[in-house]
Amino acid sequence: LIQIDSGWEAATAAALGSLADAVVVKDLSSAVSALTTLRSENLGQADVLVYEPGQRTGGQTPAGQTSLLSHVRSSQISELLTSLLATTVVADNARAAESILSQHPQVTVVTRDGDVITSHRARGGSTSSTSLIEIKALIEDLAKKLEDLNHKCDRLKFEISTAATDVDAKQSAFDAALGKLNESDARIAALTEQLAVSGQNAKSATAEVDRLTTAINEATAAKSRDENELSIASNQMQNHGEIAEPDHAHAESLRNEVSNARTTEVEARLAVRTSEERVASISARALALEESARAEREASERAVSRRGARARGAVISQAIAEAAYEALINIERSIAKAQVERSRLETARTDREGETLTVRSRNRELTQELDQLTSSVHRDEIARAEQRMRVEALQTKAVEELGIDIPTLISEYGPDKDVPTFIETESGEIVATELIPYRRDQQEKRLAATERSLTLLGKINPLALEEYNALEERLKFLAEQLEDLKRTKKDLLDIIKEVDDRVQQIFMEAYEEVAEHFKDIFSRLFPGGDGRLFLTNPDDLLNTGVDVEARPPGKRVKRLSLLSGGEKSLTAVAMLVAIFKARPSPFYVLDEVEAALDDVNLGRLLTIFEELRESSQLIIITHQKRTMEIADALYGVTMRGDGVTEVISQRLRESETA
Repeated sequence: LIQIDSGWEAATAAALGSLADAVVVKDLSSAVSALTTLRSENLGQADVLVYEPGQRTGGQTPAGQTSLLSHVRSSQISELLTSLLATTVVADNARAAESILSQHPQVTVVTRDGDVITSHRARGGSTSSTSLIEIKALIEDLAKKLEDLNHKCDRLKFEISTAATDVDAKQSAFDAALGKLNESDARIAALTEQLAVSGQNAKSATAEVDRLTTAINEATAAKSRDENELSIASNQMQNHGEIAEPDHAHAESLRNEVSNARTTEVEARLAVRTSEERVASISARALALEESARAEREASERAVSRRGARARGAVISQAIAEAAYEALINIERSIAKAQVERSRLETARTDREGETLTVRSRNRELTQELDQLTSSVHRDEIARAEQRMRVEALQTKAVEELGIDIPTLISEYGPDKDVPTFIETESGEIVATELIPYRRDQQEKRLAATERSLTLLGKINPLALEEYNALEERLKFLAEQLEDLKRTKKDLLDIIKEVDDRVQQIFMEAYEEVAEHFKDIFSRLFPGGDGRLFLTNPDDLLNTGVDVEARPPGKRVKRLSLLSGGEKSLTAVAMLVAIFKARPSPFYVLDEVEAALDDVNLGRLLTIFEELRESSQLIIITHQKRTMEIADALYGVTMRGDGVTEVISQRLRESETA
């Protein structure tokens, strides 16, 4: 956009100041819109220059002074530069600027070193600044610190989230333990009630056992008394011999009492056994309930201890959460500070980047200029080297092709010598005619024409005659082979034609015979019907097909699929019999071909079979009785009484003869 003379870059940059990074717009409205957008979008600050073509402002350069405009040129914003730099003059150093301002205080003076001096202000100093490497190192260091802070913030956030997750998990476990404790308390209360009921049942069982034991003791005492009385009575009988007949009624009553006592004893024993079993069961259940109650009490105690531990853990977690919250606040403050520092560093980096861009642009221009100079030098060197190589190549070629050294060639055939002309005689000889002065353009044309003629002739092949003889023999051999193949092909085509003619003849003869027999047999099987065969492509007998047309009497059928089952069977049998009669065979095997026929059609078919059996043997598998009656022999399979199958046969013709 702007071209600056070499050596005046610093002065121009100092005169324009921050305008070096400014944006040029076409009118004041666009500048106001740009500033409004920067303020609303919070995009920072920028310098905007208003350039309206045709509007010239600014003062005049004092006489005798050099304006900075003489060192700055632009093809697009020349008027804007004139407005900005009209009152800016240049000086070699600060002392010269002081002398200029003493005479013209209204102008602005810039020096080659980049100092800007006016009557009220001076700006300049050392041109050294922070190097690009230092700026990059500072940016990388700050970026690394910012990355460490971000990692630390992420780690603290992860720890806080982990602690919150642990607190939630412990709270959930605490709630679950509290629910289990309530459930265990309810189970303990239920077990206590069951223990009370079991104790009452045990007391009742114990009282029942005592009562039954008393009854057993009384029955045992009564039994002892009865046994004593019985022994006393027996002794009296032995001592006194025959006594009066005892009182049977009393004995019977005693027996009844004894029987009742025994029954009572058995019942008491059963009741005692039952009570003992119930007491053992109740005792075992009471022990199990006591063990369960003890386990529940221990579990309740453990739950209480765990609840206390969870409460302590919750307190610790709360403390951790509070500490983490404080750490998060500190981290946020650190992040805010880091963001402020990063903003400051970004601003510094932007400033450094502006300086870097200026340095890079100047470096790029110098590099391009150096490349151009280097390329120019290299091209000259390469051209000279190529020229030397071309001369050496020509010298080498002259020595190799002509066998003449360079001095002799120049002395005898140099450009100062006359050149002979050559013509070709009728006999094909080349003869020199006259000498003409050497002219380079004419000789180059003669050389080009001669080279074209030589190229058209091609390279000389010393083995061309031998190759020609070999190719001629090869051509002769291939021609003989080709003639042999043509003769063989003709013979094969003749044989194929004979075979095709013979096949067509045999096929046509067989077709005509089969068609004639089919027409006759169909009319016999279907009296009044019409059946015939016709070719689908009579002009091409090798690829033609044979269609069957069958019209039973009283029907106009165009498709065989519309025929009934019996009609289809008879049509198929008619076709087979026609083939049999056209080309007879020693025997035929027919498998239930008449299964779908009625008696009338079966009789017609059997008549056809009678005709066939005159020249061939028929083997028919059938269930029809009438078909069996015309057979010469019958073969069947039967099962004997012992379950073994047996093949039986019967010759009907011999039986009838006998």
